Amino acid sequence: MSVGTPFHDRTAPLNVKMQWREWAGYFAPSAYADAHDIEYNAIREAAAVIDVSPLYKYRVSGPDALRLADRVITRDASKLKVGQVIYTPWCDEHGKVVDDGTIHRVGDQELRWTAADPQYRWLSLNAAGLDVAIEDVSEHVAALALQGPFSRAVLEAATGENFSDLRYFRRRATKVAGIDVDVSRTGYTGDLGYELWIPAEGAPQVWDSLFAAGQAYAIRPAGMYALDVTRLEAGLIMLEVDYTSARHAMNPEQNYSPFEIGLGKLVSFDKGDFVGRRALEAEVAAGGPARRLVGLQLDWYDIEGLFDAQGLPPAISPFVDRSPTPVFADGRQVGKATSHGWSPILKQAIALAFVPARYDRVGSKLQVEWSVEGRRGRVAATVVELPFLDLERKRA
Repeated sequence: MSVGTPFHDRTAPLNVKMQWREWAGYFAPSAYADAHDIEYNAIREAAAVIDVSPLYKYRVSGPDALRLADRVITRDASKLKVGQVIYTPWCDEHGKVVDDGTIHRVGDQELRWTAADPQYRWLSLNAAGLDVAIEDVSEHVAALALQGPFSRAVLEAATGENFSDLRYFRRRATKVAGIDVDVSRTGYTGDLGYELWIPAEGAPQVWDSLFAAGQAYAIRPAGMYALDVTRLEAGLIMLEVDYTSARHAMNPEQNYSPFEIGLGKLVSFDKGDFVGRRALEAEVAAGGPARRLVGLQLDWYDIEGLFDAQGLPPAISPFVDRSPTPVFADGRQVGKATSHGWSPILKQAIALAFVPARYDRVGSKLQVEWSVEGRRGRVAATVVELPFLDLERKRA
C-alpha cells in the first residue's frame, strides 16, 4: 500500500489530473498539470520543485564511516572532504553494479548516503569489523530538488543567504522557515539546481516558504514525466530502466559493470581494496566490456518517412519510452535502446543504448526500430557524445 511523502498535503491539491505512480512505496506525481511540458519548461527556463523524498537515505556515522564507504564504493572515499558530495556506483564481488547514488560528507565522522534501492543490509554486511553505525533515515528525511536557471535566486530568497559560492557537488547547512535544512548542489536534471534535505516534520513549512519566495520566478512543481525528459537530455542513467541491479539480475545479460553503463571513470584502482575490485581489474585487462552505453541521435526524416508511408502526419510521444528497443547494424540486431524520446530543447529524438564496443565511437552509424501503428520500421541513428545537453550553468 502506497503512502504520501511528507509533502503530500501540499502536492495532492496541485495534482489536478490525479496522475500518481508508485515510487519505493510512496505516491509520486507523474504530472501536476494537464501536460508535463509546462513543468519541463519550468525546469529549463525558470524554477521547479520536485519531491524526491522516496529516495533511500542512510546516516552512516562513527570513526570508520569513511572506511566503510571506501570498502563499498568504486571511488576513493578518502578524498571526500566535509562539505563535499560525490556520485558513485557500488558493485558486488563480481564487479557488477548493485546501485548508484550520492554520498555527502556531513561531518568528520558522518555521511549521508542516498540510493534508489534499499541498501541497509548491503552496508551492514560490508561493515563487519568496523566501528560504524548505519541508520535508515529514509522516513525521517524529506527531500526536494529545486532545479532550473532561477533555482539559486529562489533559494537565496527563501534563506536570506548567498549561495553563489556553493560549488557543484558541495553542500552546506542553512535554515528555511526556521527549519534546519541541508542543501547540496546536486540534481538529476542536468541544470543549475539544488537538493534540500529536510526533517520530515518540517517539510510543509519548507515547501510553503520556497513557493512564497519563488512566485517572482515562475516556480512550479514538476512530476516524474518532466524529470524523465530532463534526465535523458542530461544522459543520466536510471536503475531498472537503463541497467539492472546485480541483486535483481535473473541472467548474465542483466548484470552490468560500471564500465558498461558509462561510469568507468568513477572506478579508482589507486586506492585500497573494495568490493568487486578484482573482477573490474580483470575486465580492464581483457580490453574492457563487450557492450558499452552510448548516446544516439535518431534521424527525424526517417521517422517522418515511416509515418508518410502510411499516409499519416509525423508524431512523436512527449514521454520518454523506457521499453527495450532493438538497435541494428549491418542488417542484424546488435544492441538495445533503453530510454528514448524527444528533446524539446535540442529539437531531436535521442536515446541511450547499449551496443558492442566496435560501435561505440562517436559518428558510428546504426539503426533503431521504430513502430508506427503496429508496423515495425527502422530509422537511422548516429552515436553522439554524452551528455546530449551540457549546460554550463549547472556548474556555474
